[in-house]
Amino acid sequence: MNLFIDERHQEIIVDDRKVPLYSPEGFRIISDLWIKVGWDQKYMYSFTWLGRPIIQIPDDAFRIQEVIYTIKPDVIIETGVAHGGSIIFYASLCKIMGNGTVIGVDIEIRPHNRKAVEEHELFPLITLIEGDSISDAVLKQVQQVVAEKKVVLVILDSNHSYAHVSKELGHYSRFVTRGSYLVVTDGSQEYLNQTPRAKREYVNCQTWSYDNPKRATEEFVKRNPAFKIVEPMFPFNEGHIKFRVTHWPSAFIQRFQ
Repeated sequence: MNLFIDERHQEIIVDDRKVPLYSPEGFRIISDLWIKVGWDQKYMYSFTWLGRPIIQIPDDAFRIQEVIYTIKPDVIIETGVAHGGSIIFYASLCKIMGNGTVIGVDIEIRPHNRKAVEEHELFPLITLIEGDSISDAVLKQVQQVVAEKKVVLVILDSNHSYAHVSKELGHYSRFVTRGSYLVVTDGSQEYLNQTPRAKREYVNCQTWSYDNPKRATEEFVKRNPAFKIVEPMFPFNEGHIKFRVTHWPSAFIQRFQ
């Protein structure tokens, strides 16, 4: 795709088509490009939440906050801990709401990250489980912590390969309660494979167009009619943009049965 932004004439030329620059479609074109360039330049690696790095763009963090506040889960399960910023973020929401705890699962929780999370003010609301997220041992531990919680939300943010996410979907969907969500992050991997950073840092990036979380999500809902991909409503919107600027396309899977 050839793209030319003509600010003087207030239009975007996409191949041979002209799009008004100041329009929802114009914003979508620019934001899609912004997502790719921002990922390439590691923009999401520049934020912290209450002292811990949180490797998410603010758009995605704010949007999932809206969902969490709406359903007020009793427990949030997240696979993928990294520096711990996301689980601290979710724990802070639980603290503010006066309800909920967080389970963080990772195949390896590095000692300095574990120490930082365990010393954090919000650690009493957090359970850390180290091990392969799809192993029987880890799933058993998760089940013990979840027990009979009434509202359970799951966020998958660990290994982003199609195979691993498909297995996580199969295992963790059983924890999700009716009306709540299974959130599959980083489906943007589908279209990041042509960025310079992907070509430079990831040997297998050429496969991302089909080896990605988004494909796993879309195939999961086809096989499981109790779940549907649902775009959460914006609780407040006085603007013209009706779509998310996101690294999480097709991310929010809601359980209906």
